[in-house]
Amino acid sequence: MYKNAFSSILRAASARSFRSSLTPSSSAASPCSLLSQRSFATSSPAFRSLPRWSHCLHSRPSLFRLSSHIRTASPVLDRLERNFSSMASEHHPFKGIFTTLPKPGGGEFGKFYSLPALNDPRIDKLPYYIRILLESAIRNCDNFQVTKEDVEKIIDWEKTSPKQVEIPFKLARVLLQDFTGVPAVVYLACMRDAMNKLGSDSNKINPLVPVDLVIDHSVQVDVARSKNAVQANMELEFQRSKERFAFLKWGSTAFQNMFVVPPGSVNLEYLGRVVFNTQGVLYPHSVVGNDSHTTMINGLGVAGWGVGGIDAEAKMLGQPMSMVLPGVVGFKLSGKMRNGVTATDLVLTVTQILRKHGVVGKFVEFYGDGMSGLSLADRATIANMSPEYGVTMGFFPVDHVTLQYLKLTGRSDETVAMIEAYLRANNMFVDYNEPQQERAYSSYLELNLDNFKPCISGPKRPHDRVPLKEMKADWNSCLGNKVGFKGFAIPKEAQEKVANFSFNGKSAEIKHGSVVIAAITSCTNTSNQSVMLGAGLVAKKACDLGLLVKPWIKTSLAPGLGVGFNIVGYGCTTCIGNSGEINESVGVAITENDIVAAAVLSGNRNFEGRVHPLTRANYLASPPLVVAYALAGTVNIDFETEPIGTGKNGKEVFLRDIWPTTEEIAEVVQSSVLPDMFRATYESITKGNPMWNELYVPENTLYSWDPKSTYIHEPPYFKDMTMDPPGPHSVKDAYCLLNFSDSITTDHISPTGNIQKDSPAAKYLMERGVDRKDFNSYGSHRGNDEIMARGTLANIRIVNKLINGEVGPKTVHIPSGEKLSVFDASMRYKSSGEDTIILAGAEYGSGSSRDWAAKGPMLQCVKVVIAKSFERIHRSNLVEMGIIPLCFKSGEDADSLGLTGHELYTIHLPTDI
Repeated sequence: MYKNAFSSILRAASARSFRSSLTPSSSAASPCSLLSQRSFATSSPAFRSLPRWSHCLHSRPSLFRLSSHIRTASPVLDRLERNFSSMASEHHPFKGIFTTLPKPGGGEFGKFYSLPALNDPRIDKLPYYIRILLESAIRNCDNFQVTKEDVEKIIDWEKTSPKQVEIPFKLARVLLQDFTGVPAVVYLACMRDAMNKLGSDSNKINPLVPVDLVIDHSVQVDVARSKNAVQANMELEFQRSKERFAFLKWGSTAFQNMFVVPPGSVNLEYLGRVVFNTQGVLYPHSVVGNDSHTTMINGLGVAGWGVGGIDAEAKMLGQPMSMVLPGVVGFKLSGKMRNGVTATDLVLTVTQILRKHGVVGKFVEFYGDGMSGLSLADRATIANMSPEYGVTMGFFPVDHVTLQYLKLTGRSDETVAMIEAYLRANNMFVDYNEPQQERAYSSYLELNLDNFKPCISGPKRPHDRVPLKEMKADWNSCLGNKVGFKGFAIPKEAQEKVANFSFNGKSAEIKHGSVVIAAITSCTNTSNQSVMLGAGLVAKKACDLGLLVKPWIKTSLAPGLGVGFNIVGYGCTTCIGNSGEINESVGVAITENDIVAAAVLSGNRNFEGRVHPLTRANYLASPPLVVAYALAGTVNIDFETEPIGTGKNGKEVFLRDIWPTTEEIAEVVQSSVLPDMFRATYESITKGNPMWNELYVPENTLYSWDPKSTYIHEPPYFKDMTMDPPGPHSVKDAYCLLNFSDSITTDHISPTGNIQKDSPAAKYLMERGVDRKDFNSYGSHRGNDEIMARGTLANIRIVNKLINGEVGPKTVHIPSGEKLSVFDASMRYKSSGEDTIILAGAEYGSGSSRDWAAKGPMLQCVKVVIAKSFERIHRSNLVEMGIIPLCFKSGEDADSLGLTGHELYTIHLPTDI
């Protein structure tokens, strides 16, 4: 019965932003009429795409309200389950193209729905990703959830995609990670409670598609530069997260179809099947996940991308993804990467090109003769950065390079033969040894791999690429520029300031640009053997010459090989904000002298406040360059003309002296990366680790909530649930909670990183007897809505116009004029029964911290966000959580309309939906 409810959620997610004319009132005390009744007429395209009950956008909350269809859900549920489990029914509309895939030596691999058997010339011109959508629609066609009309829309992609038509897409698998996976399991547990209270069978609440939950976001870098760091950090991880881990382990036993990958076992290629064989039916692997790293699987030829936790739950319950048939950008790669250039340099270049082209809401498919020289790991590095260049997915179709990688990572010869045979037979395999038929794309881009050079990105955004040779000049420009994405507004007379401090009894100093964190982190690069071994070679050569990293720089490697930096753990660390504390004396020197300290990391995100509160400049770089900057100790360096340090023989050492050649790296990769290594890792995943195996979990299928827990808390969404949905109601005389400019990311909105000692979340924890050293990160508390609500919009780098551009998580409570934390202000509005809105500029909600960027504002009682434009996933998540995303008309914004945020805002909704 929950399937029926979630289908409405999915439809709500597909609604486009509602547009209206914003007319400021002449008086701040009178309502500002934003939307006429006529503007929200049910004939509008946005509302036609929404089913009846999902228009209850301001219920508490619309996400978890059930429609009255619940009363008749059982027959529908049975029908859905039959359709899901039987992909080859004798009544299937496309049973005529259901055929056998023979084995070369006799027998068969299985059966499949053959696209060539349709004999439609339009299919040969389709991008490979669209062919995956087509196969799924044909295989799941039941003329109920997926219709023959949907199949025709996909076949006619060239004509239908510009029209923004909707199609359903049923996916093969869902991927969760522990930060966002914990709330998903919390909600499943709540659903069981709700089913139980409504007198139905709670055990019916289970994922209906395979769910893999990977615990890889909980480890923090508490211990660094130590040989026992990995063990020490894992022990601390289990101490902090024991309750969360036990809850997830309970979920893996309580719910069917859920597999949990224990901590310390990151290995995503293990989960990539490429082709599924379910009860003898072959079909392409497709996945959505509530981790932005999901897109990494595109490098393997698997169609996958990130969604919010809300969306992921709906897919877990068997719902098709309601999506606009996407435009596909064809990105042609030619030539070959030159010596000394890494996959990181390539991906930062691609990110900049695609951001400039404009690909939000689109898919990118890579092709061309340059593909043959691009390793699978390089492809995965590019694919993994999809959220950073704004595209839904960067897809690499399966070719010979993919097959070689599957063999390298321990797949059997028969499995690889089955994958190749199926994809060739179904026109989904690219063979660059054969003439290529021209495919149709929505637009075209091209990059010659010969034409780009080493680079880094920063200091505040992934797509602000800086060629390495221009870095010193760019840094000095940023230092003096006004505050912004490329500026810190340090006066010229203060730019050479030196902060002296004592470190372990010895004198030390830092300046603007001094590196205090150097981290090789995130699956963007640490799954890429070439750049990891390249970093190891840089470190080895530097050690041989006697170069050392300054002792106060916090260096870390997670995950990776045991060379260069000491391993601190396996999982997302610095990139997700789990960088841990820097030395106290270093922190004091930074804060007391207002030093713009730097972090250099091989991750994929460097938004403000994410890496560490005290690193205002954060640069993304390849693992070898992370080592180089750690050795140099500053980002204020020209590697071509300035030495990186002085060797043990007293001679200056330059970057070129320790940089390995492409041939050196390839030789080490060939001799060191072997199939047996992957097989051993896969075996350890299924066995877990001793600390995980010792966790006790009860056998109940209903969860026993602990009211004292600060990690797992029963949320309010289901407590007052009834059999009938509430109706819509207008927003009247709402106050503005925050007034933002452009590019407010989900990292600005979401609770991310460390819990600051003077924050509302810290106060909540201390009132419950939690010591500061045990606060843990916001991510670890995602299963507790009380803490996450307090951490929403608490980023120390947000700039709110209501407090005259002051930096920090404060706002003005309009009726009293008092300056409060955002959470405290929102609660004061709530206690007075007053609604609130948020004003914003362009690209509101870009970034990857998905679900809590919508859940948090809803818990703070925000009813509407009015922006120039939205990132699509965040826009959908706002709708799903009962918050209306409104767009200014083209060419208008709050400033042009004279809106200051001190007005009252009224938004009328129709009552006859």
